[in-house]
Amino acid sequence: MSGDGTVGKALEVLDQVAAFGRPVRFGEILAGSDFPKPTLYRFVQTLTNQQMLAYDPERQTYSPGLRLVRLAHAAWDQSTLAPVARPHLDGLSKAVGETVHLAQLDHAQVLYIDKRNANNPVQMYSQAGKVGPAYCTGVGKVMLAFLDEDAVEAVIEQQSFHIFTEHTLKTAEDLRAELSDIRQNGYGFDREEHEPGIICVAMPILTSAGRVLGALSVTSTTSRTNLAGLEAYVPILRETACKITRDAQNWSFPDYQTKETTGM
Repeated sequence: MSGDGTVGKALEVLDQVAAFGRPVRFGEILAGSDFPKPTLYRFVQTLTNQQMLAYDPERQTYSPGLRLVRLAHAAWDQSTLAPVARPHLDGLSKAVGETVHLAQLDHAQVLYIDKRNANNPVQMYSQAGKVGPAYCTGVGKVMLAFLDEDAVEAVIEQQSFHIFTEHTLKTAEDLRAELSDIRQNGYGFDREEHEPGIICVAMPILTSAGRVLGALSVTSTTSRTNLAGLEAYVPILRETACKITRDAQNWSFPDYQTKETTGM
């Protein structure tokens, strides 16, 4: 549970409802909650009164509320690279014809903040607004590779190293070796590490001082191309990342910080 008092606990409930990905009944929330029923009910009612949750009396279900949607749009515009990167993602997508992702780090996870589908779209996990593991995605690994030493170790400690495919990195040592290669090359790959048949080449988006702003990737399938084919996109990925960095110079983004370093 959160150590952030009532607000932290209410946010846990909000996260729980959102994680269902569909309208959910109170009994379903209760079944997955650590809170006693009266406490959980109080949180749900407060969130509903504040329009952070919406209640459908006919179906007796809860879902994320319109106030939360408004806040999400404000965060999208003010705290992500998405508005700055949009025209450059459009250009990259048109040039390569493959799936393009834009991502940032959300503590120890990857948050996909924008996406352009391929000319012939392929079903895959990543969607704007979804989070994914950092240790087995191309965008995650290239961002980790350019964090400072303390930050990257803090993130590595929080990775689950769940084995998604036969190609998934299995240990922290494997990940550290991969990050070293990425630092030398300046870019990295997803070698079917998160989803079978899905591969990508990824490029970090860095400030002139080397701070990580986010990452870009071009993603395809093993039935359509191979890693060597994706590697041919490295020059245009690098050019696109530089354009985003240039346009972000006058934009304010929160510094990436681990949970351990955000105490006040």
